[in-house]
Amino acid sequence: MTQISNKIFCSDFLISFDIETKLLTNPYYDYPFLIIENFLDENECYEINKKVKEDDDYQKAQIKIKEIITTAQINEEIRKTNIYSLSEKYLEIYTKRFLTFQAKIEDYFKLALTTSTQIQVLEYIKDSFYAMHSDDSSMIYKSNKLIGFLPVAKQRKISTVLFTTSSNKIASDDSFIGGELLFNFLFDKDGNEIKITPKAGMMIVFLSNPYFTHEVLKVISGRRISLVQWHNAIIN
Repeated sequence: MTQISNKIFCSDFLISFDIETKLLTNPYYDYPFLIIENFLDENECYEINKKVKEDDDYQKAQIKIKEIITTAQINEEIRKTNIYSLSEKYLEIYTKRFLTFQAKIEDYFKLALTTSTQIQVLEYIKDSFYAMHSDDSSMIYKSNKLIGFLPVAKQRKISTVLFTTSSNKIASDDSFIGGELLFNFLFDKDGNEIKITPKAGMMIVFLSNPYFTHEVLKVISGRRISLVQWHNAIIN
């Protein structure tokens, strides 16, 4: 393992790859990602979750495929997720709240945010998941061995995930079992994979490049809801 921050290590093979979009945070930080607690409050999360539960207007999530040109298609063997739109009311609340944290995010990652994608409201119900992937690159395999990454979304420099339901031991209207966010190539000092347990109102901000390859583990029961966005930036 190779140390990339005070408390986090990455798989050695990543260092040997020529990763075109490689970017890491200050190695003296404790963590190479940023967690913002209470981005939304309990009532705001409840209202967003309620809207999703009442809404039957959603799309099946697609994945990017790099062929001659980059296309997108549904493949529920890789990703089983429903996508909703955020209401105008909560889009305004989210946008204003994000602006209050933008300077903190830019300082942490030493960049200047420019454009952002539309916010996706993602719903993972029982047996839903998203297999291992990088947000800005396709994974290249040869004889079932990962040999590199091919950028397919270079405009994605930063990924943000805001949870509005919590992972718990018992599923309820606003919690679920399973569904952790697992960083596949990041480890603690004991070699344990870094796994983020979602908590309603919490946002995690991380770089979109292959060092932060991740997956959403299968939801065992309940409903996992999150607001996801990708951001372009000028690197300082």
